[in-house]
Formats: sequence, structure tokens, C-alpha cells
Amino acid sequence: MTQPAPDSLARIAGRVERRLADLLAVEQQRWAGFEADLAEPVGEVARLVLGGGKRLRPAFAHWGFVAAGGDPDDPLIVDAGAALELMHAFALFHDDVMDDAATRRGQLTTHTVFARHHQQAGWSGEARRFGEGVAILVGDLAFVYADQLMVAANPSAWAVWNELRIELNIGQFLDILGSVRFERRVDYCERICRYKSGKYTIERPLHLGAMLASPQRGAELQDPLSAYGLPLGDAFQMRDDVIGAFGDQALTGKPVGGDLREGKPTPLLARAVAAADPAQRAVLDRVGRSTLTDAEVAEIQQAIVDTGALADLESTIAGLTAQALHALDRLDVADDVRTELAGLATYVSQRLF
Repeated sequence: MTQPAPDSLARIAGRVERRLADLLAVEQQRWAGFEADLAEPVGEVARLVLGGGKRLRPAFAHWGFVAAGGDPDDPLIVDAGAALELMHAFALFHDDVMDDAATRRGQLTTHTVFARHHQQAGWSGEARRFGEGVAILVGDLAFVYADQLMVAANPSAWAVWNELRIELNIGQFLDILGSVRFERRVDYCERICRYKSGKYTIERPLHLGAMLASPQRGAELQDPLSAYGLPLGDAFQMRDDVIGAFGDQALTGKPVGGDLREGKPTPLLARAVAAADPAQRAVLDRVGRSTLTDAEVAEIQQAIVDTGALADLESTIAGLTAQALHALDRLDVADDVRTELAGLATYVSQRLF
């Protein structure tokens, strides 16, 4: 059973969600008044960002902010948390197009929704291209709203914000390149793991919050926060990879074994391939086929278990989490900040979805 999230996570999430709801309601009304059809793109942003999510990025930004002396009730950090959620949404809209994902959080993805609109209305052109085009634009809209929420940030915080976005895109490129190349090198897959998710989920939000509070104090805390955030970010994405291969659809909202059908270049799969015997390798070579049956997915899952890859990755996750927790002992922050960061470390590394 996964550990419960710190109580503060719900409080931070609530404030961020209210900010997002207010912003997007105003924007939806504004553009619908101009042209009724324009209610839909903003509505899709709202459907995703208000339809679930753990709000981890706002939580890490919040505690980075408090660590550097920021007032926990300052609206500046609420706006930054909402910006991080919109940036995450931007990535998810585009990621669903790149992966041709039909569902997200148990609901149809935006490109699927609009492709169906096209088909049902009998519009001209190709439904798939229309749906993907709309989803890309909706993602871009989320990107712009995120920037709007960062307008009051100081130059040091903007530098972190820009680096976060560059790293995210670099990681996504490595991910799609690794998928088509059937990349199975452990070091390469771990690099993808760090850049496509780990850094922008934990390390950079911590840096962003600290820089928003105080550029001077943020600079002092940057390396110590990285000593905590980098290993924990790796553990976070490795846990995500386990969920992507073995997760319960009722919890994840995505098909069982989705990462196996997509051929994601994960540290889990890389470990399995490295340890596989010829028979196991033959089973693992099926990864990446979109036509995999549930029975074939189950065979691949069993091969991953039998090679020892799952146990090895679980041990790695535990070790990275311990490394992050140990780094907290050397972090010069208030005790309540250290306690909250320790609770978040346990939660993100042991979660089930």
C-alpha cells in the first residue's frame, strides 16, 4: 500500500486548482463571447488541468519557496504552481498526440475528441490530422497561459523557468527517438527518465520556488536542493515506468501495459533486455507492437519479472529515495520544510498511480 501524501499536498492543490478554475473560466467566457466555437479550446485546457492530477510540481515549488524564506500564503507561489500545472498540461496534450493515446486519466484525449467531432460532422479533410492539429493548438494555449501566470517572476526565476521548459522538450525528443530506435541501453534510458520527467517534476520546481522567494537564498540552496531533487526525480519517473508497464487501469486511467505497446525506452525494459536469456529476449522483442493482445502483454510482464528487472528497479528506486532523504539531513532549511519534503519523497516513490 502506498503511503498517504502529506496533508499539505491537498492544501496546496486546492489553492492551485482554484486559481486555475478562475483563470480558465474567465478566459472561456471571454473567447466564447467573441466566437462560440472558441469555448472548446479553453474548455479542453480546463478539462485536463481540473480533471485530476497529483499537483506534485506545485508542492515542490511551494516548499522550495518556503525553504528560501517565502511567505507560504504569497499569491506569487500559487500562480507559479498553477503555471507548472499548465506547463504539465501542455506536455500531456502534445505527448498524447505523439503517442497516439486514446485516453488520459480515464477520459478521451483531446485529439481523439476532435477527430470524432470531425467524423460525426462529415467535415472535409482527414479527421486524424484535424484532431491532432487542435490538440497541438490547445497545448500551445496552455503554454501561453502558463507564461502569463509567471509575469511577476524575477529574472532569476525566469531563467529557471526557461531551463525547465528546454529540458522538458529535450527529454521528450530523446523519448520519441528512443522509441523508434528500440533503444535499450540502460544509461540512455535513465537519461530520458531524468530529462523527460524527473527534473521538471521535482528539481526544477524546487529551484523555481526558491528563486521566486529570494534569488540570493535560492542560489545558496540550488545545489543542496538538487542533491535531494535529482535522485528523487529519477525515482519518481522509474516508479512511473513500473506503473506504465504493470499499473491497474482503474487507478491509472490508461490501458494496462501502455508503455509496452508504445515501446517506451524505460530503465525497466532496458534492465530486462540486459538480463534476458534468448527465450526471454524473444518475448521482450515484441515490445513496441501496438497490436499486442492482453495475453501478450502479460507474457512480457512475466518476462520482465523473471529476468529480475522489476526487483532490480525496485531496489534502485529505494536506493534513490534513501539518497534523497539523506540529502535532506544536509539541507539548511526549517524543520517543517524538511519534514514535508521527506513526506513527499516517500509518497512519490511508493505511489500506485
